Amino acid sequence: MEKLNLICVDDQREVLSAVLQDLAPLKTWVNIEECESADEALDLLDELDGEGGYIALVISDHIMPGKNGVELLTDVSHDYRFLRTKKVLLTGQATHQDTITAINRARIESYIEKPWNASELLALATRLITEYIFDKGLEYTDYQEHLDQQVVLDRLR
Repeated sequence: MEKLNLICVDDQREVLSAVLQDLAPLKTWVNIEECESADEALDLLDELDGEGGYIALVISDHIMPGKNGVELLTDVSHDYRFLRTKKVLLTGQATHQDTITAINRARIESYIEKPWNASELLALATRLITEYIFDKGLEYTDYQEHLDQQVVLDRLR
């Protein structure tokens, strides 16, 4: 079974804790990592990639000190090692232009406004990780019981 990773990035500890709590059901089949800055996330991406891990999903806040979430997700999007990595911007403060930039430059899969719905966030993460598994050509049967079954059916058609 491949080592799948999900990275959550937010500079506010209480928000990061809430995201991690909502995504906790994924821990049975996905390694969930947390970072409090874009630079920390980029270092972790390098480390996990160096260990042969797969970065299935990055969920990032937008407004952070230093590099913001759109800049982080753009860096991820432009790194050949993470071309298939799914990206989500989670924020309550993005402008219309920020959103356009996130879609066009960072190629995000989804934009989620704070406060978010826990079950919707979990369902989105499951769907995106399932898509990642198929996009990377990984053996999906290793994760069959956890995957978004609609994505599996669509991909097997």
